[in-house]
Amino acid sequence: MIGNHTPVPTLGVKDLGAARAFYEGTLGLTAGREMPGGVAYTAGSGGLFVYESEFAGTNKATSMMIELPEGEFDTQVADLRSKGVEFQTYDMPETQWDDGVASMMDGSFRSVWFQDPDGNILNLGTGMG
Repeated sequence: MIGNHTPVPTLGVKDLGAARAFYEGTLGLTAGREMPGGVAYTAGSGGLFVYESEFAGTNKATSMMIELPEGEFDTQVADLRSKGVEFQTYDMPETQWDDGVASMMDGSFRSVWFQDPDGNILNLGTGMG
C-alpha cells in the first residue's frame, strides 16, 4: 500500500544554486542524490526533493512543515534569525503572535513560517505529535 511508504515533499525553485545555499547552508539539510536539474535531501527519517521549475514559488500555501521537539524550537528559531531568515505572520483565528512566533491551543503548539529564496513557504512547528 502507498500508505506504507514515506512521502517526499517536492519544491520547485528558479535557481538551483541559490536553493542549495539556502537548504544546505541556512537550513543545514544534507544533500543526497543529484539528478539533472534537482537534488534530493535527507532530513530526519524523510527527505525533500528540490528541482528547477518555471513555476517556482507560485504556491501560496505552506509547502513543507518540519516538526521539532519543544526543547529545540527556540534554538532553531534563533539560528534562522541569525542567518537573516524573516518570519511571516498571518491572520489566523485563536493564534497569538510574538515576534513572528505563533502560539496556538494555549501555547501547546508553536510555529513559525518563512520563505525560501523562491517564495516557497516553509514551517517549523512543535506540539503536533
